[in-house]
Amino acid sequence: MHLARRMQALQSNVFADMDRAKARAIASGQAIVDLSLGSSDLPASDWVLDEIARSLHDPQTHGYALFHSTQAFRESVARWYQDRYGLPVDPETEVLPLIGCQEGTAHLPLALLDPGDVALLQDPGYPSHAGGVHLAGGEVSLMPARVECGFLPVLDDIPPAIRDRARMMVLSYPHNPTTAMAPRSFFEEAVAFCRRHAIALVHDFPYAEVVFAGRAPSVFEADRNKDIAIEFYSFSKSYNMGGFRIAFAIGNRALILALRQVKSVIDFNQYRGIANGAIAALEGPQEGIRQTVAAFRARRDAFVAALHRHGWDVPLPPATMYVWAQLPDTWSGTSLGFCTQLVETTGVALAPGSGFGQAGEGYVRVALVRDIPTLEMAATRITDFARSQ
Repeated sequence: MHLARRMQALQSNVFADMDRAKARAIASGQAIVDLSLGSSDLPASDWVLDEIARSLHDPQTHGYALFHSTQAFRESVARWYQDRYGLPVDPETEVLPLIGCQEGTAHLPLALLDPGDVALLQDPGYPSHAGGVHLAGGEVSLMPARVECGFLPVLDDIPPAIRDRARMMVLSYPHNPTTAMAPRSFFEEAVAFCRRHAIALVHDFPYAEVVFAGRAPSVFEADRNKDIAIEFYSFSKSYNMGGFRIAFAIGNRALILALRQVKSVIDFNQYRGIANGAIAALEGPQEGIRQTVAAFRARRDAFVAALHRHGWDVPLPPATMYVWAQLPDTWSGTSLGFCTQLVETTGVALAPGSGFGQAGEGYVRVALVRDIPTLEMAATRITDFARSQ
């Protein structure tokens, strides 16, 4: 059987390697403490679940959800954004429902890239950003995001030959995996760069609310007229609705329309009952977000303090649900090797930095998705393992 050449770029996946390592650990009798995946263990709010439960018994929600049936959801999104950021949004032309942010970032390259066109992606960055580019026949050009630059890419370092073939740039702040924040001034620089070179600016924004001090800026605070940008929002992190697979895009109407056209030949929209739950999340009490952020702040503080007590100095993350930790100097192997041996030896599963790109080598990402006693126990096992090498 012949497989398309585009599949070749999708063969390497360190997370599949980690999945096999976890399976081996389970087979040997280890109890797994899985801190490798950013899937929140916190519950969705009761009023969200109540609205979804009510919708299940409404037969009007049981059919296909075409674009016009999402009007109430889109209007709710537009009101939420204006209340949150003070900028108007047209729910008819500037909002699109998504089945998770990953759907948007994977499908948008099909609308923007012809074979051979370039997408500018962060390194390290979220792995699915590259997958959509490969499926569209585009070329990935990595923008290194180094610690000495605050994990922000240096746009002036992009070679002119690459810049002139670029059709899209993908940013994501607060940043997964490094937890870095980007100031509004950086977005202003990125918007000016992309406007100057006719590049679509894509901002993946799932951690918009999971910030421990201050506020994460929206890209439209820099691109106020929505000239060149599109921004993706998720209910997975702010509202603990990861398994419900509901998200939305806001942005330039040409980009929204193009993504809508791609989406129309691939899928319909999310089940309307889940969309109704999402409306309840946006319009109901926001105490759930505050509780979620407080829980991850407390976990962050306890886990980082535990690592420090055991002699592993890592920075305090300003945002997200992760800790981005540089491996100790005593470890001479790869980040994947560290993580596979760690889970097989101790049962603690982390994400290897190399899974997020070349610049992630030498780091591990820890998802704070267990309670504080479990995280403190994991910190002890991780540091004991590191010292034993």
